[in-house]
Amino acid sequence: MSFSIKNVFRNLLYRKNRYIFRTTDLKTLEEFFAMVRPQSTNHKLIRVGGNSDGGYLVPDDLANIKNCFSPGVSITANFENELAERGIKSYLADYSVEKAPIENEFFDFEKKYLGAKTDDIFMTLNGWVSRKCPNDDDMILQMDIEGAEYAVLFDSSEELLQKFRILVIEFHGLDALIQKAGFDLINLTFTKLLNHFEIVHIHPNNFLKSKFYKGMEIPPLMEFTFLRKDRITQKTPAKQFPHPLDITNVPDKNDIGLPKCWYNA
Repeated sequence: MSFSIKNVFRNLLYRKNRYIFRTTDLKTLEEFFAMVRPQSTNHKLIRVGGNSDGGYLVPDDLANIKNCFSPGVSITANFENELAERGIKSYLADYSVEKAPIENEFFDFEKKYLGAKTDDIFMTLNGWVSRKCPNDDDMILQMDIEGAEYAVLFDSSEELLQKFRILVIEFHGLDALIQKAGFDLINLTFTKLLNHFEIVHIHPNNFLKSKFYKGMEIPPLMEFTFLRKDRITQKTPAKQFPHPLDITNVPDKNDIGLPKCWYNA
């Protein structure tokens, strides 16, 4: 009973931005924000997927890409549908639905969740790509899998990740940066990706409210766009947020602009 009361008390404090767990020191957070600061590159950003939730900003560097892997389909495939208009085939996966939400000859759907194991419900990114596109080394990964992205990215080899020219990933639970254990997991994930990619855009999803800690604002849900470093010939820190092409995810909720601590290092 005492354990349950303790958790209730902790959750109540957390909702009021007060913390009783081991927290991350301010300098460490500032170093993380500097590491993930978005960059403007030689490729301007374009919007793919329409002017609603499910559309994303990507670099205008889609020429000669033939395949996209897109786990976490649910009921939206506007992004993949627009890629199909460009001749790009999409491999979709989601165990929570029976089929892709749109009929399209450029879609290949599997009723599976993406994860760090392979069984009747889950499959790994390594296994999926090796079955479908073993010889393609210039693809897109668009991933919104409700928090499983950390396990998938840890499980995926760096050799596999480099097969993607562009990554579009919605990261969940970013408010865990406040906790030392959560920070370590998130920091390791981004460090792995930044070995081979630059972040070219960040867009907060306003479905959840921001958390505040030591003057820092941390939106729990944010969409990150990455571009592989070999595609970049010049870069400067991005300064305009929101981007003119950004669209609010939930129209009837207050928008969340990217907080300055994420780009004004």
